[in-house]
Amino acid sequence: MSCTTSLDIGKPYGIKRVCWIWGQPRSSFYSARLGCQLEKDRIPAGKRGPKALIGDLELLGMVKADLDASPFQGEGHRKVWARLRIRDGVRVGRKRVLRIMRENNLLSPSRGRRGSAILHDGQIVTQAPNVMWGTDGARVFTVTDGWVWIFSVVDHWNAECMGSHVCKHGTRFAALEPISQGVMAIAGSVGPDAGRGLALRMDHGTQYLSDHFLKQIKYWGVSPSFAFVEQPQTNGVAERFNKTLKEQAIYGRIFHSLEDVRQAVGEFVERYNDQWLVEKNGFKSPHQARRDWQAAGKMLTAA
Repeated sequence: MSCTTSLDIGKPYGIKRVCWIWGQPRSSFYSARLGCQLEKDRIPAGKRGPKALIGDLELLGMVKADLDASPFQGEGHRKVWARLRIRDGVRVGRKRVLRIMRENNLLSPSRGRRGSAILHDGQIVTQAPNVMWGTDGARVFTVTDGWVWIFSVVDHWNAECMGSHVCKHGTRFAALEPISQGVMAIAGSVGPDAGRGLALRMDHGTQYLSDHFLKQIKYWGVSPSFAFVEQPQTNGVAERFNKTLKEQAIYGRIFHSLEDVRQAVGEFVERYNDQWLVEKNGFKSPHQARRDWQAAGKMLTAA
């Protein structure tokens, strides 16, 4: 059409005029005429600007080497970028280091801790009562008294709650109260060496690390047995009792005062020890398991 000669002026219409009449851009016309040749000659798209002297794979190796050589843990991409730039003279962009570390899961939240973990053998249940107790604390919110504390101590053998204490302030003195109750229950006294032969499993809370707490249990003859750091399963008996306590007596209720919590915990502990069926006890309650143990011991003594 553009090559057709006009009858009026005797000249070709031209590409510009034809495209204007048809309402089409000339760039589309030229693109269609060039066809495959344009696609062949087109320069592949890429990052604009000067090309990096160090490739991504090479930079990734430098980042990994830096992380392995660093004596610290949990460092982010800024420290890596700074060391590469200042110490090693590697001139790369900070955001590029961030991208490389993110794509390869090398940022601090993705990197695990160094060293081998100190794993326990998976056995925290004793073969006899009063060999090891576990203790822990929990908090409950009340309307008038705010947050209050619940401390408890549980026998690892039959999951029996040997003592509990509800208080406003979770001090070292409050943490000792349920242990005092348990020692009194088994020995009839809280005098020197009343708990001789007993180990107490606990976490690294401030109450349990205090000098007063450790000296007091030492006075009773109780040996401290701390749970492994960041491995709550090593204090799993006390942790599981607290979970049961919360599910059965705390969750779904609104407590107006400390006394309400104290009453609820006291009722639950009594009901738990008498009626809660524990699988490791052969689906017997903690009190029933202890009674059967005592009866078996008397039969052996009589024989």
